[in-house]
Amino acid sequence: MKLVIKNLKKSFEKKQVLKDINFSFEKGKIYGLLGRNGAGKTTLFNCINEDLPVDGGSFLIEEDGSLRTIEAEDIGYILSTPVVPEFLTAREFLKFFIEINQKRIKNPKTIDEYFDFMKIEVEDRDKLLKDYSHGMKNKIQMLVNIIASPNILLLDEPLTSFDVVVAEEMKQMLKEIKKDHIIIFSTHIMELALDLCDEIVILNKGVLKEMPRESKKLDEWKKEIIEELKGENEDE
Repeated sequence: MKLVIKNLKKSFEKKQVLKDINFSFEKGKIYGLLGRNGAGKTTLFNCINEDLPVDGGSFLIEEDGSLRTIEAEDIGYILSTPVVPEFLTAREFLKFFIEINQKRIKNPKTIDEYFDFMKIEVEDRDKLLKDYSHGMKNKIQMLVNIIASPNILLLDEPLTSFDVVVAEEMKQMLKEIKKDHIIIFSTHIMELALDLCDEIVILNKGVLKEMPRESKKLDEWKKEIIEELKGENEDE
């Protein structure tokens, strides 16, 4: 399975942020999306998720040799600032989410099995979400997207609110589930992308460019990525 982006264009007034992007993302890989501030990483995600109208282009799923239009159920979008119903407990929210999505949930588990998977402590499971920390809310947001098991997971700076231990747990979890998803991981932290991701993609001057490592040494590869990012800034 692939996510195929064809001729994507998006402008804000006179500034063209995304310029005729053509790119494919494959299932089974975690793609690290890197770019300078303002490069358009969140804009790209918002276009894929249909939160922003595009000026041109399309998003398609390629599966078994055929193409189809992407649907809302194909996408899970994990925001850097989590949005959860703070008037519910974590257990109430998961129960509600599972009930309204039961037809699309593959291999359903019990609520406590889901909590266990996300390593949410027993004493936190019946707390109101308003009393959760930013990182805990992010865990819940990530969990409901994993329960829904969309084909595509868009992760916008999802690990920045976690402490070192939890961030490592989340990295291992993403590596475990990547075989079932197309995962695009946007981050400002190059070392995190290099550690976690199978492929590195630069959003540079409005287009996506893959940065393959091939036989390069790590330091040489990092230097090449940084030079690419510097080049973007110099040409603005």
